[in-house]
Amino acid sequence: MPPPARIFVIVPAYNEGRVLRASLKPLLGTGYSIVVVDDGSTDNTWRQLASLAVHRVRHPFNLGQGAALQTATSYALEAGAEYILHYDADGQHRVEDIPSLLEPVLRGEADVALGSRFLRRDDLQAVPFSRRLLLKGAVLVNWLLTGLWLSDAHNGFRALSRAAAQKIVLRENGFAHASEILQQIRTHRLRFVERPTRIRYTEYSLHKGQRFWHAFDVLVDLLIKRVFR
Repeated sequence: MPPPARIFVIVPAYNEGRVLRASLKPLLGTGYSIVVVDDGSTDNTWRQLASLAVHRVRHPFNLGQGAALQTATSYALEAGAEYILHYDADGQHRVEDIPSLLEPVLRGEADVALGSRFLRRDDLQAVPFSRRLLLKGAVLVNWLLTGLWLSDAHNGFRALSRAAAQKIVLRENGFAHASEILQQIRTHRLRFVERPTRIRYTEYSLHKGQRFWHAFDVLVDLLIKRVFR
């Protein structure tokens, strides 16, 4: 087991000032290194970080979640990270799930561990029905685009080894980065597993989450880039 400080939890944040401190509070006592990227927020997100024991990075304007993750990854690798976790700023993810997510990567059994809401009945039942339909459609789309069949799609909770984080370089700035990660897992022949995770759905997180038409825009963007690249 590496020192907790060598495990970097990276948190992209855009206009999350309302919930950011509450989302980060459970992480602060873990000993993990926390990197928060304020992705050009126009609210008080940056000020909320001022008194917290986290690494702070700020984009001068909004670039998108994919870009924020890449900025945080580059920062963490430069700072000596041995393992990297992706963690949302809106309070959906649970600190209690981190050890289980990390376990196969720490043991060298996988290069990447992907969180899934569909491996345990209790976790599945916590997902609103409309969101289940959207996610299952996204599973099919991901398979068509990447060749990887997963039980869940666009779950932002992930664990990566240092070697995997060095190989996965995100160029999709927006939400399409989630499919790009899977494409690169396949391209680089990285070993991956899914691990059960519980997502907390609140009125706030559901409002901030992807809508159907936004997901459709992501699909069209990925298909266009595949055709013309």
